[in-house]
Parts: sequence; structure tokens; C-alpha cells
Amino acid sequence: MDSLLSLAAANVLSPMVLSFALGFAAALARSDLTVPEAAAKALSLYLLFAIGFKGGVSVAESGVGADLVATLLAGVALSFAIPLIAFGILRTVSGLSVVDAAAVAAHYGSISVVTFVAATSALGSAGILYEGYMVAVAAAMEAPAILSALWLVSRGRKETHPNEDGLLREILLNGSIVLLVGSFAIGWITGPAGLEEISSFIVAPFKGVLCLFLLDMGLVAGRGFRNASNELRPPVILFGLAMPLIGGTLALGCAALLGLSAGGAALLVTLAASSSYIAVPAAMRVALPEANPSIYLTLSLGVTFPFNLTVGIPIYIAAGGLVA
Repeated sequence: MDSLLSLAAANVLSPMVLSFALGFAAALARSDLTVPEAAAKALSLYLLFAIGFKGGVSVAESGVGADLVATLLAGVALSFAIPLIAFGILRTVSGLSVVDAAAVAAHYGSISVVTFVAATSALGSAGILYEGYMVAVAAAMEAPAILSALWLVSRGRKETHPNEDGLLREILLNGSIVLLVGSFAIGWITGPAGLEEISSFIVAPFKGVLCLFLLDMGLVAGRGFRNASNELRPPVILFGLAMPLIGGTLALGCAALLGLSAGGAALLVTLAASSSYIAVPAAMRVALPEANPSIYLTLSLGVTFPFNLTVGIPIYIAAGGLVA
């Protein structure tokens, strides 16, 4: 317990989390603090490239084996299954419509790349190693949840939704997935020599860039929470706090069966506990335009993301140490 509390305190008082808190508080106070959209996009591109590249280098050093394949399959299975559980819980306790419940559920089966990046940063600060191929697992867990959500909605429909035809292309060519997978491949191909060439760009500045990005995320989350507070009834907010722990528990069991390291287990739990606010909202606009973004986006970004960033990540790191 003492180690968990010390880890939680170190995480909450880290520059990254405090940067998010600053943005969130500024938005709630209606400050005019803003991060230009072009700058926020550049920060996002940098983080995706850096984490993907470093993951590819790690795989180049360790090689591809059965462990990678098994973990990928486990990640995909979790991404398919978690929305089914989330949907059942939401329909029982929240009173949301089938479409809104399915849209929310998709976010919790998919993943937040920024939460994943924050977890890798916390592991690095704690000196805990992890499998480099977890980056590939993160990329593989983006899309299956969307398909699960569409299946949940289609059960009550006799016709195919008119916007579903191009959805697979929309998912596979989503910019965050393309950049994450592409930079992973570049790191894998170039290996440690490639990392040495650009280490001054993607290693040293990484945490500073993450601070600025999380400042912007805090501003976005605070504005969304302030503007959509009427849409988020107590059962829905409680779901946003409880679902990460439910998904994380399922992933912890998978990590134990897979024999992942403490760091790898922590990251798999983090992925299953996180919720998307980039890829899935884009897909929902195409596939389920009638779903209410004030519910699914604000719940993911305004409730679950801050929970994971401040409280969740230390819990997931401690849990990973239990199964390694």
C-alpha cells in the first residue's frame, strides 16, 4: 500500500499531470488561455511518432516471436469484448438509448494513445522496463471496439446504416493509426542505429512536449465538462470512473496468462482501462451520427481521462507488478 501511495503521489505531482490540471482548471475558470490548433496538432504528431519509433526499435532489438502474436491477439479480443460489457452496464444503470450506449461503449473498448504515452513515461520515471511491441498492441486495439459497437446497434436494425460502407477505410486510414504504425515500422527497420541518429529529437524533448500536449488536453476536457455537465447524470459519471477498473481487471488476467513483464502488464491494463477520444469519435460521426457527442466525448475526455491520468496509472503499474 505504501508503494502504491508513493507512486500515486509521484504521478500526481509530476509535471505532466500538473500541466493537465492547469489546463483543466483554467478552462473551468473561463480563462482565455488557449493552445493554437496547429500547435496542438504538431504536438500530437510528435508524440505519436516518438512512441511508435521507439517501440519499433525495441522490437528490432528483441525480435518478433510468439509472445508478440499472443499479446496482439489478447489485445484484439479485449477490444472486441469490453464494449459488450460496457454496453450491458450502461443499458442497465444509465437509461441511455441503444445508440448512445453503443457509442459510449466503443470508446471504452478502444484506447487512448495519450494515456498509453503517459503510462510509458511513468514507467520510465520508475525505472520499469516493458516490451517494445506493446506499441503494436495499442495500434491493434483501436478498431475492433468500433465494430463491436456497430454490431450492437445493427441487432435492432434490419437495414445497413447508410454511412457504414466507408467506415473500414475511415478506421484503417485514421491519421493517428497510420502515424503510429508507420513510425513503428520505421523504428523497426532502422533499429538502434536509427534511434541514435534522431535521439536528440525524440528522446530528450519527449516529456516537455508531453507537458504542453496535456496542458491542451486539460483545456479541452475542462471546456467539455463545463459545457456538457447537464448531459452527464451521476450513473453515467460513475460508469466513467468504474469502467476503467473493470476493463483493467480483464486485461490483468490476460497479462498473467501471457506472462508479461511488470511493465508490459501495466501497459496492457492501461490500454484496456483507457478510452478513446480521437479515433472513435471520428468513426462515430460517420457510422452513428445520431449518437450524442456531448455524452460520449465528454465522458471519455472529461471524466475517464483525468481519472486515468491521476489515479489510474499508478494503480495499473502496481497491478502489473503483482502478476509479473
